[in-house]
Formats: sequence, structure tokens, C-alpha cells
Amino acid sequence: MDSLSALSAFVRAAEARSFTIAGRQLGLSSSAIGKTISRLEDRLGVRLFHRSTRTISLTQEGTTFLEACRRIFAEIENVEKEFAQSTGVPKGRMRVSLPLVGMLMMPTVARFLKAYPGVELDMEFTDHLVDVIDGGYDVVVRSGQSTDSRLMSRHLGRYELQIVGSPAYLKNAGTPRVPQDLLSHSCLHHRYPTSGKLQAWPFKADAAKDLVLPYSAMATTIEALVSMAENDVGLACVPDFAVRSQIKAGALVTVLKDSTEHEGVFRALWPTSRHLAPRVRVFVDFLAEHLFVDPEH
Repeated sequence: MDSLSALSAFVRAAEARSFTIAGRQLGLSSSAIGKTISRLEDRLGVRLFHRSTRTISLTQEGTTFLEACRRIFAEIENVEKEFAQSTGVPKGRMRVSLPLVGMLMMPTVARFLKAYPGVELDMEFTDHLVDVIDGGYDVVVRSGQSTDSRLMSRHLGRYELQIVGSPAYLKNAGTPRVPQDLLSHSCLHHRYPTSGKLQAWPFKADAAKDLVLPYSAMATTIEALVSMAENDVGLACVPDFAVRSQIKAGALVTVLKDSTEHEGVFRALWPTSRHLAPRVRVFVDFLAEHLFVDPEH
């Protein structure tokens, strides 16, 4: 019998003043209750009951211990009630790992925090592969597929890479009609911080074979590339969701649509569990419903 069960047996016996009645209430024999109490007394180093052939009564130490046990069980009951009442209320701290491009997801995350003020987010931005379970993460957002059978996964949305430039830049440098035209343009490249390699621009296989693009700048963040493109520095290849508002506002223009093809996927990953915390459930639901949806529609 574990410690909590032993305490329960003691309380039942003390309140009933009978090992037999306590055993009947717990579905055990009176001798089993007696042995449990004896082991408990040995562990505590005190006698809890005065025993006679017909009755039992608490010693002074037993009375003190009974009061302590009642406080323990009352606290457990309060905690259980609190959890039961808060089952559907998202609250508490949640550790989340987002990709570096996740900074562009902040408007959606900000809306989530306003909608669920009881949730506290501890966010980490990295493109490194992280161990969701050993790292203590509640949710990890990454592109591509996951092969870890310990994790649950939910599709958040698809995105495309687009080549964009400002109207002023295109007016000055000309609008490229085929990928080879880029050889005379200022190209702004994304460099992966983990490997140092440049991200390839997604040309169709037959559109730009063996084409080596020039570059006038490179950066490890998408935000920097978008800013340089907006400021007429050159052409950048970035995710479509990163420039949605700029394209609508006319600050950026997409070029070479017919020569590119790319589709990426973002997924939310979290440890498999039969009892998913409400804060994790609503966070994943919110991202899936809002992250890749145009807020104006």
C-alpha cells in the first residue's frame, strides 16, 4: 500500500475507531488495515493507536497526526476541484519554439495573447532542430515533415517563395522577364544561419539550369530582406506571407511568377498526451485558423 493509501486507511480507522469498519469501507480485511497502521507507526516512530481486544483509540500523537492528515486530504480535494473547474480555461506558462521567420507571425501571436490573457508565452526563435520533449517545449513550429513518433502534428498552412522588388527599383533597373535577366540585377539573398548556405531561388527545372545569381547583400533574417527590397536596394526571394501587406499596398511587386515553383508547409508539433493542456490546444487551434489567413478576408 502506498503512502497516500496508508494515510487514508489511518484516517478511516481513526474516525470509525475500528479496523474492521475501516477495512469494510476500503474493501480490505481488518488485518490488512492493522498491518498498514503498524507499518505506518514504524515509519513514523510513534504509536498512533491504543489497542485493546475490542476497541482502538487515538494516542496524543495519533490525534495530532489525524489533524495533519485531514489538512493534507482537504488540500488535495481543493487542488482536484481547481483543476476540474479549470479544465476548459486556458491558462499558465507555455514554452514555444518558433523558426526565425516566426517574427513575421507575431501579429497572429499578439492577437492570441489578447484573446487568452491567462496564457503566458515563453518564445524562442531558432531554425535549429530542437528536441521537443527533452527540451521541455509545449509547442514547436517548423516547416517540413516530422518523423518523430513521440509527437503529435498539425498542419498550419502552406506558403510559397516569391521574388519581389519595389516599383522604384524595377523602374530603374527594369523588370526581369526570364531568370537569366537577373544576372544584371541586384539580388538579395537569404543565408541560413545554421549552415551558412544561401537559400536557392525556386526556379523551375527547365527555366534556369546552372544559373548562378549575383548578390548585392545577404541576410539571415527575412525581415532584413523585405526591408531592403522596400527601400529599392534590389530583388529578394521571400515567403509570400512575409510580403502580403506590402504587395497589397503596392510597396512591392512580384516578378517571374511563371518561372518559379515552390510550396512549403508549416506544422505545429507537441508531445503526445491523452490529456492535452487547454492552453496548448487553443494555441495550436488559433495558429491553424489565423496564421495563414488574410486578416482582411
